[in-house]
This record gives sequence, C-alpha cells and structure tokens, in this order.
Amino acid sequence: MLRVGRRGPAIAVLAFDGMSLFETGIVSEVFGLPRPEFNFPWYELTICSETPGPVRVVGGAALHTEHGLDVFAAAQTLIVPGVPDVHGDPSPALVAALRAAHARGARVMSICSGAFALAGAGLLDGRRATTHWRYAEILRRRHPAVRVDADVLYIDDGDVLTSAGSAAGLDLCLHVIRRDHGPAVANTVARRLVVPPHRDGGQAQFVEAPVAEDPEDARVARSMEWALGNLSGPISVAVLARQAHMSSRTYLRHFQRATGTTPIRWLIDRRVQASLALLETTGAPIEEIATAVGFETAVTYRHHFGQAMRTSPSAYRRAFAVTAQPSVSAQPNSQ
Repeated sequence: MLRVGRRGPAIAVLAFDGMSLFETGIVSEVFGLPRPEFNFPWYELTICSETPGPVRVVGGAALHTEHGLDVFAAAQTLIVPGVPDVHGDPSPALVAALRAAHARGARVMSICSGAFALAGAGLLDGRRATTHWRYAEILRRRHPAVRVDADVLYIDDGDVLTSAGSAAGLDLCLHVIRRDHGPAVANTVARRLVVPPHRDGGQAQFVEAPVAEDPEDARVARSMEWALGNLSGPISVAVLARQAHMSSRTYLRHFQRATGTTPIRWLIDRRVQASLALLETTGAPIEEIATAVGFETAVTYRHHFGQAMRTSPSAYRRAFAVTAQPSVSAQPNSQ
C-alpha cells in the first residue's frame, strides 16, 4: 500500500507498455530524488501501472512495478505522462481511477499525449488544456468539449494541469514545485537540474531561437541572442534586421517562419520573463524594473505583464518574493 503522508505529499505516475522513459524520468528526477537541502518532507513518488508487473519500454527493456491503479488513485497528485495510442480510449479501469481521484480532490496532471487519458475520463470537458502540438488537432476532433490550446507549454487549471511535449513536462513539474513551495525551492531544484528556473506556461511551444536550417535562420538566431543580451535598450525590428544583415521585410518573414511569432511579440515576452527574477529577489521599484528590462514606461510594463501573467507585477511580487535587495544592480538574466 502507498504510505501516504510518511514523507511528503504522495505523487503517482502511470507507466504503460511501449512508453519512452523520458517523461517518467522527468517526474522521477523532479519529485522522486531525495532533497536533503530542504528542511521539510519532500514528495513521495510511486510508479504505477494498470496491472502490476513488468512494463515494456522503448528500447526493448522493461521496468517492474508492484503498484496498480489502486495505489495510483490513492495519491494526492496523479501524473499521466502519455498514452499508448492517441486514437484509442483509456481503459474503463483507468477512467474510473482518474475520476475517483479527482472527485476526492486529488490533483491530476498530464504530460504530452497523457491529455488524451484525462480527456477520455471527462476531466478536461469545458476546460482549457494543451498537448503536444502534433496531437492538438486529434484532441480537438476526438474531444470537442475540450478547449485545446496548442500554443502554450502548459496550463494550470487548478486541480487539473496539462503540458505540451516532453520537455514542457519538466516546466510543468517545476511549476508545481513553485506553486507548492515557492520560487526559492523551485529555483534550487532547477539549478540542480541545470535548467532555467521558470518558463511561463503561456510561452509558445516552439523554441525561442530557431535551429538553423539555412544561413538566414542562423542569422535570425544570432540576432535573437544579441537581443537577449541587450534587453534594457531600445530594440526595434530595424535594429534586429541590421543585426541579421537583412532588410526589415526579409527579417520579418524569416523570423515568423522560424519562430511562429513576431519579433515585437517575442521581445515583449522575453522582457516580461526577465522581470520575474527582479520582482522575486529585489525590492526595486516597479518603474526601475520596467526600465531595466527595456519597457519605456511602467504603464506599458504593467499592461504587458498583466496580459502575460494574468496578474500585476506588485501582486506577483507579494506572492513570490524571496528576498528584498534594495535595487536592480545589473541587467537581469533573460531566462
């Protein structure tokens, strides 16, 4: 039996035949490893399967778990990291386990195609949810009651959380730690994982800087890297185009093709993200933070922050501040 409460909150992740170990590995790395650096009980992770015993995984190996759906349903947080077939339905037993857990107040999460299991159990009806972009249209077609958003990394809808492709599952897991224990703990875990401490769930599923498929894309990528190092100054499309040695019209076309967004929209998102660390770790006035990340006025900063984060900079600071240094001493890191 699962020893709920023996350590910290019980988390259960579901393994299934034919799975890649990556998604389960993400969950194990974030929630399963001991964290002696913290002075409170860490999570208690259990890997479960629909039928206890061996579970075949990609590569011809197998993992073995003694825990079935009864243990899975008893956890405080349930994670479905994928499904065997996005065109199939979850088993009646899995549907029952998910519904029972959700009905008693458990938190239910999915990574990548795991959203299909949550949708099949009816937990996403009427909710906004995401999955890997390549599966989004299938999810819409099979579950029309779900408000599918394929343009984000993850969605936190309170007791039900969904994430996009594999790496976005790591962002969601860190977000859960941030929600449960605050930014300082989440940042500590992120440093141990050697990953950025926070990527906003509303960020696009596509990479921030394009993989260079041709010389033009490589030039766009270099211009984006330059912008990330110079966020505090004025940056226009013309400035970025000059960095890429392109005309503005050509640059706009290549940027959109490579990133799926516009340079200005991308810059606004990066500036908002850069401001988060300053809000969390300094006591600098909002006006000073706005200037440090490149917004012309605090009014403009507050507007774009509200659109991106669904709250105000001051409210975000009250929720997540960890220390209060007097001022901004240097340009914030763009991550």
